[in-house]
Amino acid sequence: MPDFYSDLSLMDFGISAEQGKFLRQVDKACKSIRAHEEKCYLNERLNQKIVPIFGPIGMLGCPVSRQYGGLGYDMLTYSLAIERIGMEGASLRTFFSVHTSIGQLVIQSWADEQQRQRILPNTTTGRKIMAFALTEPAAGSDPSSMVTKFEKRANGYVLKGKKHWIGNGTFAGVMTTYARDPVTGRISAFIVDGDASGIRKVEMKNKIGLLTVKNAEIFFDNCTIPKESLLGGEGQGLNIAYSALIDGRLSVAAGALGVMSDCLDECIRYSKEREQHGSVLAKKQLIQQHIALIAVNLESSRWLTYRAAVAAQELHGYVEKFQRDHDDWQSRLGRNNKEYSRLRSIADKFAALAKFHASNCAFDAANRSVQIFGSAGYKKTNRVARHFLDSRATTIYEGANEVLELKIASQILGKDYAAY
Repeated sequence: MPDFYSDLSLMDFGISAEQGKFLRQVDKACKSIRAHEEKCYLNERLNQKIVPIFGPIGMLGCPVSRQYGGLGYDMLTYSLAIERIGMEGASLRTFFSVHTSIGQLVIQSWADEQQRQRILPNTTTGRKIMAFALTEPAAGSDPSSMVTKFEKRANGYVLKGKKHWIGNGTFAGVMTTYARDPVTGRISAFIVDGDASGIRKVEMKNKIGLLTVKNAEIFFDNCTIPKESLLGGEGQGLNIAYSALIDGRLSVAAGALGVMSDCLDECIRYSKEREQHGSVLAKKQLIQQHIALIAVNLESSRWLTYRAAVAAQELHGYVEKFQRDHDDWQSRLGRNNKEYSRLRSIADKFAALAKFHASNCAFDAANRSVQIFGSAGYKKTNRVARHFLDSRATTIYEGANEVLELKIASQILGKDYAAY
């Protein structure tokens, strides 16, 4: 019998009473912030209540170790929380994905102990919010083509270049960023304070969705940072970035579940209330077809995403144990570590599958929901309209779905058949 089936039999999606209590707190926080989030969305401004409402319940550090001020929950619990937040929209969910999935978890997995102690406690309390500065105007799906560069100096590094579409970028207190050594061509990762000298931030406007997300263009104009800013060793940048995207894709998939769930709830409610041609919409067969397909896509996406969360937790658990057992873990945790490579490959595969499927299904659900609502669904004051605008972006960021489709195929066929 293939190992795959054995793995399935070992999966446990259950949660403890403590975790259940936390998820109920997340639900309460989401309900309390809903009206303000909707108002901020229509005014295209940042929701300043996120930290005051979600900070006290620990959501700003849900999967971060307790020793750094987090809750220490596993990736499934975190994904379930993100799923609930996703019901309030991909705008709100993106804040947490950037801050935690491609922010805090990068630090926890790759930073040395001094860096973790310096950064994580400030982020779990909300004193500082994180950002992930990877994408450039000419380097999106192919980050290896980035042109931002760094120069090594006696006491640190100087960054020169430009990043764009950086979530939380206008206000982030700390960010990880990536730059190329013009001599060796190798890419390294750096931890940069948001107010470092030589950083200029410009908000990106005129977006069609994600209207409470503050994306920024980040200009590094001879930005000088200390040598302690290097993350994970020189030349490890792409390795770190690609590992971050595993968690980023998982969070997009989890948020997409929330989008579908909210669309389904809204469509059920509206179709039972709205009458046309002598009966409520809920009795129309073609309306029922829309609702049935949303439900099917939600359930298929849900189990695939939960499986990806289990795989991500196995990877994180291994990394945390390796860090405890080996003082020189940073030099040993890499491609020559067979168990790490195996677990990372599995997590990478399921995260790609989940993000590809769930984001496509979320946009489809939002599209069908707007159709059910008709003209009533064509205003941004309507929840399904906001889901439609926001979920379009989820098929693009954290790996465009066309690239993920090729990635999934190459994982099946083998590296010799990679299409890019």
